[in-house]
Amino acid sequence: MAAPGPVGRHGQEPPGARALAGAEDRQARHRTQGQRELRDRPAVRDLNWDLVQLQRRAGDDGSHATRRDRSYALARMADALHEAGYRGLRAKGLKGKHVEALVHHWRAGRVSDATIMNRMAHLRWWAERVGKGNLVKTNADYGIRPRSHVSDGTKRRDLDAAKLARVEDPHVRMALRLQAAFGLRREEAVKFTPAREDRGDRIHIKGSTAKGGRPREVPVLTDGQRKVLDEARRLAGGGALIPPGRNYAEQRKVYEDETRRAGLPRNHGLRHAYALDRYEVLTGWKAPAAGGPASGTLTEARRRIDRAARLTVAAELGHSRREISRTYLGA
Repeated sequence: MAAPGPVGRHGQEPPGARALAGAEDRQARHRTQGQRELRDRPAVRDLNWDLVQLQRRAGDDGSHATRRDRSYALARMADALHEAGYRGLRAKGLKGKHVEALVHHWRAGRVSDATIMNRMAHLRWWAERVGKGNLVKTNADYGIRPRSHVSDGTKRRDLDAAKLARVEDPHVRMALRLQAAFGLRREEAVKFTPAREDRGDRIHIKGSTAKGGRPREVPVLTDGQRKVLDEARRLAGGGALIPPGRNYAEQRKVYEDETRRAGLPRNHGLRHAYALDRYEVLTGWKAPAAGGPASGTLTEARRRIDRAARLTVAAELGHSRREISRTYLGA
């Protein structure tokens, strides 16, 4: 039998008693519902949590843009592995089969090789952070190769291997390879000092060599870029890509003569190639100048990605304004 309600002086319920009791019942139901929601709410997956902690412990490992790209890429990898059935995986449990599963997932999603190469760089970072630096094989071992470029009406110029071989001066050859790999200007490449400016996952361009005096950092994202830097360091030793006995003006003249004879004049197009490839990696689709969708036709979500990518490309090329990216990427 229910307990009797409160009784007033005249044997009646006091005013508002029922309303108060009803309010207490509703509060009790809300508390129960809230506890049930907290119990049923999905917890952060262990792998996602582990990867966040790895990045926190790494601190300032890379530029702001590199850390942002890495955070986004690793979160998507964790989600993809969960969907592929690898439940309960921890960051230190990364194995070759997980790498294979990710590559298969990206292939099935028709992700471009350029984008996959970028994601593989972040995957290698993960492996190195958990003490498995040799776990992830080369891109070629997974069938990931740089795409071959066809004429697309842009100002891009890809470095022709046959013509590059005609360049006799090894320092000029290396400067050209740096220009192609990182979108550098000629002076930036010739004056590049690998021993001081190779920072591992990025390179530093001094303000004294950059146009407008603006220093910047460019990320190292692919095996090809790392190979170029390692070879540049072996060639240059502790100095720049200027051989002993020459100053910059003399080496610039050698550069001009050698590239003209080899059929490689006007290499600003290498910066266009870098910009177009980088944009595709960041967005997942081609730039307008390369036949991709015009900015005005993009959805709002894609427009945000487009704007962020243009800012990143402009910064890596050494420009302070996003608008300059139209010269390289189109509108």
